[in-house]
Amino acid sequence: MTVRRDARAAVRRRAAAAAGALLASVAAVVAVACPAQATGYRYWSFWEHGGTGWTFAQTGPASATPADGAVEGWRFAVSADSSAAVTPRGTAAFAAICAGTPAARGRKRVALVVDYGTAADADGGTAPPRERTGCASLAPDASAADALAAVAKPLRYDSSGLVCAISGYPAAGCGEQVSGHGTTAAAAAGRHGGSPSVGLYAGIGVVVVLGAAAGWQVRRRRER
Repeated sequence: MTVRRDARAAVRRRAAAAAGALLASVAAVVAVACPAQATGYRYWSFWEHGGTGWTFAQTGPASATPADGAVEGWRFAVSADSSAAVTPRGTAAFAAICAGTPAARGRKRVALVVDYGTAADADGGTAPPRERTGCASLAPDASAADALAAVAKPLRYDSSGLVCAISGYPAAGCGEQVSGHGTTAAAAAGRHGGSPSVGLYAGIGVVVVLGAAAGWQVRRRRER
């Protein structure tokens, strides 16, 4: 009788261990397949085009001095940080943007792409203006801020010099925090060409297999 009780206790311990392993597997799958939504910020990001693609500007527009023929971009969106920021859309070809602005001695031309973003990124779902381009004819020492002011007034800045609004958009707010925005999950789905639910279903399949294996082992030990 003592041997049987010890055997049953051993089976129960193995079953508990299997259940614990299964629970840990479920937690791991949920953590991987359903990442926490990031806290983002709604703001205008500043970009420079190097000929092959957009690069997030490393200096502010007041400190940047673009060369003749430069292409700069602005994009309004919600993003967690600069590494997750979305680039301006539309054409970024200097020749096309500045085709109607002739070169002049003692002046430089800077092409700009201004992307007001999507309704999903707007405060309250406001429909944003369509993206636009412009060509600024400037003095050689003019800054990127001067170029923006030449083609997209009115501008609104905060006390620290952050660009809050371009062409009056948005009407209010400046770099405000947006909690629970699904930027990170959406970006991951776009990069990998799939949906977060695919990972979730695959994880559930793994958990089911683990559960079946654990149950089979417990039943096998009981039959011995």
